[in-house]
Amino acid sequence: MKPSRFRYVKPASLHEAFDVLEQFGDGARVLAGGQSLLAGLGMRLAAPEVLMDINGIEGLSGIRVEGDEVVIGALTRHVEVLNSPIVAQHLPLVAEAITHVAHVAVRNRGTFGGSLAYADPAAELPACTVAHGGTVVVGGRQGRREVRADDFFLDIMQTALQPGELILEIRLPVQRPGQRHVFAELSRRHGDFALVGLAGLVTLEGARVAQARLVYFGCVSHPQIARATSAALLGCTLPLASFDEVQRAMLQDLDPDESPGMRAETKLELAAVVTRRHLNALQETH
Repeated sequence: MKPSRFRYVKPASLHEAFDVLEQFGDGARVLAGGQSLLAGLGMRLAAPEVLMDINGIEGLSGIRVEGDEVVIGALTRHVEVLNSPIVAQHLPLVAEAITHVAHVAVRNRGTFGGSLAYADPAAELPACTVAHGGTVVVGGRQGRREVRADDFFLDIMQTALQPGELILEIRLPVQRPGQRHVFAELSRRHGDFALVGLAGLVTLEGARVAQARLVYFGCVSHPQIARATSAALLGCTLPLASFDEVQRAMLQDLDPDESPGMRAETKLELAAVVTRRHLNALQETH
């Protein structure tokens, strides 16, 4: 498999990068980690006129705490997130999810911002970003703007990025006292694409659910708060005496497509199993 012919450019600054995007428009593709893009180029699913490598731009990587938020640069590698004590302390949901992202070789090159920009419906990090109520900071020729994660993912592999914009950083509120995280993923093999996944934050008052932000992945078109399911949990005591109301609410949030070898009905059944099992385990595991 060989890509079609393209020009390669490596801007040294955001200003130069915006120049390239302005000049070539849809004919440009951005190379961050390249773990999804390069495979697409090889299969000629994409045939850009220009491949723009942004790895020479300073200031787009790193992890730091600012107030009650953790700021993750768009070019931060998955392996940096995996090894970060800041993430382990303040974002345990992300710390658990990152271990499920593909394989070691992919984690060594893939980037946090690249995962969000690609917006694969089976990806873990977009779901975690929404569950945290995070903010995606983007920039372009017109300046910087902040997009709520709830509004950033629009459909399958579609985001709110405008032409000429790049993701600059991601801001995630730290997990607060009383919050518990829930993460589950079912795939045929560890590191494969998720068939059914759940990422969420649940605020408990004792054993009672005071707030819930549940996000499914792998069985939805794009990550978004499962509003009916999250609302059905409010006021419930864990472990749940009955799962019937929550399961009925899930049918309002989930309408999965069939995957090769798996019916949509099976995905719904699996989503119900992981939701019940992991919610009921919150009191035991935290």
